[in-house]
Amino acid sequence: MKIQANGQERELSNGKLLGEFLEENQYQQERIAVELNGDIVPKSRYGETVLQEGDVLEVVSFVGGG
Repeated sequence: MKIQANGQERELSNGKLLGEFLEENQYQQERIAVELNGDIVPKSRYGETVLQEGDVLEVVSFVGGG
């Protein structure tokens, strides 16, 4: 199946969980916010949110500094 992740088309296996996608792409889950189809996904739902064909995913990393 195909999704859009941060503006790039990605090919994933069917039934891929959001948490699996984030881990496979080496995102530090404590330091990101995830928007799926325009809605923010709570961190507590990463492990149960199944990605679907055509989903649009935006992952934003927080960077400290000053």
